[in-house]
Amino acid sequence: MGQEFLGSGIKFPPQVNPGTGRFAVSKGNQSVKESVYLILMTGKGERWLVPNFGSRLSGYTFMDTSLTMLNIMANDIRMTLTEQEPRITGVSVDVDDSPDSDCLTVNISYTVRDTNTSENLVFPFYLRGSGLDDE
Repeated sequence: MGQEFLGSGIKFPPQVNPGTGRFAVSKGNQSVKESVYLILMTGKGERWLVPNFGSRLSGYTFMDTSLTMLNIMANDIRMTLTEQEPRITGVSVDVDDSPDSDCLTVNISYTVRDTNTSENLVFPFYLRGSGLDDE
């Protein structure tokens, strides 16, 4: 079966191939990684035709960073990815908080089911909004 199961799709974020003028395409493991990122960045209910797609990650923006809340957040991310991305297995989520920062580092590890390849994604999560400095 190989890479055919992993499929291909428009690259995220969308890009145009300068040589062909067509949308750039991602394939294989890169397509899976982009899908994981897209699931995390899309709020549940944001896509009207697929209301269960996405995560509740934005709901954690102003949360208390107690160990309990960090574990709840990690479990929610793990469950969301396990339910919505059938091409991955063995999802592990670790949330690191730094007391001097308004940013959590979310480390996501998973195995691509078809190729048995271990992958990871480091996802910065800003607790106080977009992460851009107010001027």
